[in-house]
Amino acid sequence: MPLLVHRLSRLLAIAWGGVIFLLSSQHGFDIPPLFPGQDKLMHALVFGIFGFLVMGSLPAAAPGYTSRQAWAAIAVVAVYGILDEVHQRFVPGRSADVFDVIADITGGLIGIGLLYIVINTWLRNWRPG
Repeated sequence: MPLLVHRLSRLLAIAWGGVIFLLSSQHGFDIPPLFPGQDKLMHALVFGIFGFLVMGSLPAAAPGYTSRQAWAAIAVVAVYGILDEVHQRFVPGRSADVFDVIADITGGLIGIGLLYIVINTWLRNWRPG
């Protein structure tokens, strides 16, 4: 993938991380749940996007992403998810929840895995010409 795509993805990942931080800094949301576990699904969705962007910020070589790159992206998402929950402990009206961290990491894994599979499959099957 072109260098411009990686730089744009890196910029978007940083911006999305900022959005996550701003949302985590809010006093709390009084949104009535539509179904049980809705908050965990939202955590997974937000961090799935974050994981996708973090993975996209890494340059894929001709055969595709390496497992080392995937693990690095997972580490970034996991650490940010943990730090996000620690941060929430200090926000009035918010609390830290280990299940939120699990949802964050799960969502990140899905986003990272999706891009890893798509790019690696595409690059393996791509024939110049």
